[in-house]
Amino acid sequence: MKKDCSCLRLEEESWTRASCQIAEEMPLSIFLNGRHLATAMISPEMKEEFLLGHLFSEGIISGLEEVESLELEGNVARVIVSSPAKARLPRRLIVSGCGGSPSFLDPSRLPVIPSELKIGKEEIFLAMKAVSQSEVHRATGGVHSLGLFLEGRALCLAEEIGRHNALDKVIGRGLKLGASFGRTYVASTGRISSEMALKASRAGIPLTASRGAATSLALEIAEKTGLTIAGFVRGRSMSVYTNPWRIVE
Repeated sequence: MKKDCSCLRLEEESWTRASCQIAEEMPLSIFLNGRHLATAMISPEMKEEFLLGHLFSEGIISGLEEVESLELEGNVARVIVSSPAKARLPRRLIVSGCGGSPSFLDPSRLPVIPSELKIGKEEIFLAMKAVSQSEVHRATGGVHSLGLFLEGRALCLAEEIGRHNALDKVIGRGLKLGASFGRTYVASTGRISSEMALKASRAGIPLTASRGAATSLALEIAEKTGLTIAGFVRGRSMSVYTNPWRIVE
């Protein structure tokens, strides 16, 4: 997740040779039913979880039972799914910064989150505290931390260069655990963008909370899908942008 490198550091007027830690990043080429689907720039941990979560959050699979085989070898992943029509997608790049090619937003095709889940504000504060204690972030300053939570406990925590990749990883872990996503919620150190809102909505996760901001398109998506977005969760404060009825005392 992190590695040592040398750098030239300037302090005041003096240059010195120093050692520092940086976040690792690697390309992962994904072949779906024999065709190149994407090359993702990700942190090297939890590659299988990333693959499963990405396929699920992009609507390529609706459950693990549709994955007939999954092979990982170095920087290459090969996946066979039982729905060939869904596998015929254009080749794309998933970058570590903002998710690559955005999905076309057809309002009539946006999912609706059926969950009636309500969450106490204390659970949100505790979840944000949990994701903010990333040792890798403190060491490198180069990763986001994100967690999938259920009834006050973390089902999975992921540290990633790309926050959308971190979300795919925890969704993939949730699939492997058999989690009921309608009972879960997400806390993240990174901002909530439109792609984050789409992934959460497609997975059926009813609430996302962030230490940072949310974008206008993310809020538009959340209003249509029933997703609750809380931003600037810091200390004892937060800003709830959409569907505030989910957050209770």
